Amino acid sequence: MDIHELKSRFNQSRDYQTDDVNALMDFAKKAYIHNEITIKEYRLLVRELENQGAEIPETESENSLIENS
Repeated sequence: MDIHELKSRFNQSRDYQTDDVNALMDFAKKAYIHNEITIKEYRLLVRELENQGAEIPETESENSLIENS
């Protein structure tokens, strides 16, 4: 799978088009979790999306609902 196919699947699933690389990365992660794409495809998509400016959100432990012991 490449970025164009990912965008096409996103469009079919969500009924709108996007060029937001972060939304596409979230969609790719969901596809991987649901075994719709392989780990190899997922890694290639993430690498390409990161090259286009996608960022994995940083988790802030201060805002976590889980208390640190």
